[in-house]
Amino acid sequence: MELKVPEIGESIFEALLVKWHQSDGASVSKDDLLCELETDKITLELHAEANGVLSISVQEGTMVKVGEIIAALKESEESASPEAPQVSNTPAAETVAQQAEAVSVAEAPKEVPVIEPVAAKPAPSVAPLVTEPPPSSDQDSRITRQPLTPIRRRIAERMVAARQQTAMLTTFSEADLSRLQSLRAKHQETFRQRHGVKLGLMSFFVKAVIESLREYPLVNARLEEDAIVQQYFYDIGIAISAEKGLVVPVLRDADRLHFAEIEQSIIDFSDKIRNNRLSVADLKGGTFTITNGGVFGSLLSTPLLNPPQCAVLGMHGIQQRPVVRDGEIVIRPMMYLALSYDHRLIDGREAVGFLKRVCAYVEEPEEMLLEF
Repeated sequence: MELKVPEIGESIFEALLVKWHQSDGASVSKDDLLCELETDKITLELHAEANGVLSISVQEGTMVKVGEIIAALKESEESASPEAPQVSNTPAAETVAQQAEAVSVAEAPKEVPVIEPVAAKPAPSVAPLVTEPPPSSDQDSRITRQPLTPIRRRIAERMVAARQQTAMLTTFSEADLSRLQSLRAKHQETFRQRHGVKLGLMSFFVKAVIESLREYPLVNARLEEDAIVQQYFYDIGIAISAEKGLVVPVLRDADRLHFAEIEQSIIDFSDKIRNNRLSVADLKGGTFTITNGGVFGSLLSTPLLNPPQCAVLGMHGIQQRPVVRDGEIVIRPMMYLALSYDHRLIDGREAVGFLKRVCAYVEEPEEMLLEF
């Protein structure tokens, strides 16, 4: 049985054979994990479809194409080989056996007397010779090179495209999250008991983005050659950092999701990423992206566009800072927000207006419908 690279998804034609989980010649059972394939979007695991002996034809670290044979499952020798023939118990057979036994006895080595070893006198101690390592003539021993993985190569291509093929600008603002944090603290325990998930920040920002996109629909559009494609649905990408690179799974029709469904979906995406279960369908499409550098401690950054989307919102760390409220200096939990947008489609007025509305919603979260 041949093991081929399966159809992975639309516009995916090759993958990197990352790791074999079974060795060449190993006996495997049906459903055993054989290997991992990595594309520019997902990591795929291949399992044995039957029992057999694995014969590997493509080594780790090789780029393979869809449909290419990378191994075979052969029938095990134990099940394939016929039983050994029984020796008939005839006079002729007995004669042959007796002759073979006589030859083996004649050829057996005779006993050799054992000579007791004589204890050797200890050699005089000699001081160890100390040698200095030869000086390094070059820096090659301190440099390693490894090829880009498909995911990292794809990230690099898209980041360069975001810079070279768009007129990207970024506008900044800040939000006072006092009321949002108070609201979370007040309802956290009830929310968790009712839905089994924690009420996080991201669900509030997803809701705030959707409400703001309704008011500024051009931010949810995309450019397609000489046409503006307006999208009246809200598939929100959530940027999640993984060991192999940044991935952006998509919340489909996020405007129809409750707070608990948004939080649970993000948890499910994280679990899929951690266990290499993310599918192409999870990553396909998206009309707008939210990224949160604050989880790494970022205070302010410029998020890059996720083409063909025309805008991305960057969240950052919450910091207690002095601000002026009603003529007095007070300490409030503040977050810088950054909106990067394609200036070919979105003017500054729309970009700034959209970001101000996002800030207003998270500063006064009661305006958003909380369905606990």
